[in-house]
Amino acid sequence: MPLRCALLDDFQDVVATDLVDWSPIADQVEVVSFGTHFADEDALAAALAEFDIVVTLRERVPFPASLLARLPRLRLLIASGMRNSVIDYAAAEEHGVTVCGTASSSTPPVELTWALLLGLARGIVEESGALRSGGPWQSTVGVDLHGSRLGLLGLGKIGSRVAQVGLAFGMHVSAWSQNLTAERAEEVGVERAASKEELLASSDFVSVHLALSERTRGLLGAAELALLKPTAYLINTSRAAIVDQDALLAALHEGRIAGAGVDVFDVEPLPAGHPMRTAPRLLATPHLGYVSRANYRTYYGQAVENIQAYLAGSPLRQLP
Repeated sequence: MPLRCALLDDFQDVVATDLVDWSPIADQVEVVSFGTHFADEDALAAALAEFDIVVTLRERVPFPASLLARLPRLRLLIASGMRNSVIDYAAAEEHGVTVCGTASSSTPPVELTWALLLGLARGIVEESGALRSGGPWQSTVGVDLHGSRLGLLGLGKIGSRVAQVGLAFGMHVSAWSQNLTAERAEEVGVERAASKEELLASSDFVSVHLALSERTRGLLGAAELALLKPTAYLINTSRAAIVDQDALLAALHEGRIAGAGVDVFDVEPLPAGHPMRTAPRLLATPHLGYVSRANYRTYYGQAVENIQAYLAGSPLRQLP
């Protein structure tokens, strides 16, 4: 009897099995794709009870000790990316579950960051909607990127590439993080802001590119958002918890900032009645930062490799 492998959150309808050749493990593993999200632990435990292997996308589905204890057949858990904060690694080890990761490209979130920023700056959604519905011809006035200031919270792999695009547009680019050095800023070719507060107050566009940790959770709250210019835009393609969601909603509803581009949310997928679905001045996408053909080929191609290696007794890319 073959082992059973579950692919979670395959919202694009078996895109995981369409983009990657799973035939190398077909004789040993039955692959089942789930296109709907399991919203609670009971539903997840029931759905996965008969699976030996689970492939999960990013950090959307937590695997705490309580869930792992309810999955006695589970032996291999594969997460996309090499960092996952919602898996209890100690509990996985206790229950005999091997946890592995995959590579993940920084290119898709860089590109989506600019899609959101440009969409906000040029009123793309409003103008396209008006054109298609017979509305007014030209109803917005675009914001020029050239000569404006882009402030980056974080200058790592993604932030530094966002910076290079900003420089190519002729923007003044500055950056800040708790560990950013003047040498690193100079290496990337940007200014190092003296403080988070200075960066927020001086920027026309602020883009978040920090890893979620206890130091960055809630980094932008009501007091920080109040420092932004009323003409400024905030873009977050990193982690929702870095920005206080209630404070952001208040700023948008009250018109204290020009707008926000958001790809990450406190609950994913967003419930139908979630206030982020109807907030004004918000350009929102359903966590598309990592969703690209090349990234999916990497995730699932390496998932196949991880399964092969595990079955051969030599697991690859083990986490943490």
